[in-house]
Amino acid sequence: MDDDLDRTLDAVGPRLRALRKQRETTLTELSTATGISTSTLSRLESGERRPTLEQLFPLAKAHGVTLDELVDAPPTGDPRIHPRPITRGDMTMLPLTRRAGGIQAYKIVLPASRHRQVPDPRTHEGYEWLYVLNGRLRLVLGEHDMALTPGEAAEFDTHVPHWFGPADAEPVEFLSLFGKQGERAHLRAAPKNTTSA
Repeated sequence: MDDDLDRTLDAVGPRLRALRKQRETTLTELSTATGISTSTLSRLESGERRPTLEQLFPLAKAHGVTLDELVDAPPTGDPRIHPRPITRGDMTMLPLTRRAGGIQAYKIVLPASRHRQVPDPRTHEGYEWLYVLNGRLRLVLGEHDMALTPGEAAEFDTHVPHWFGPADAEPVEFLSLFGKQGERAHLRAAPKNTTSA
C-alpha cells in the first residue's frame, strides 16, 4: 500500500509539468492562479517535493482536470467516459475518440470575444467536417467568409487556407471530425420513399 502511494506521488511531478506545457502556461501564471509560489511549483514538477492535498486541489482546478486525473488514480469501475480537455490558446478541445489513426472526433468550445478577431488562415494535411451546436461560428475558407449557425455543417480539404472563430460576442460550440490523410466522413442518406399514398 505504501509503495503504491509512493509511486503515485512520485508520478505527480512529471504529470504537473506535462499539463502546464500542454496548456502553454508559465510557472508565474500558474502561481498567480493557484497561490502557490513559483519555487514550490518548480520543486513539485521536478519531484524534489511531494504535493500536499492543499496543493493538489488548486493545481487540479487550474489545469482543468479532476483530482483523480491529476494523481492518475486507478479506475473505479465507473463505465462513464471522462475525456480530458486540451487547451490551445483560448480554444478548448474535448476528444471524443480514443483510437490512433483514422478520423478523430472533437467537441470544440471557443469563448466569447469582445473584439472581432483577425483571421489567420492556415493549411495542413487532412480533411475536416464541422457541425455547429451552439453560437455562431465564423469560418474563413479560401476566399469565402461565412457564419454557420446551430445545425449547419461544413466540410473541406484542409489544404485550402482556413480559419474559424466566434462570429460575434457569444461563445461557440461545435463538433469537428478530422482525418489526417484526407479521410472523409461518409454520410448515408435514407432512401427516398417511392410508394404512393
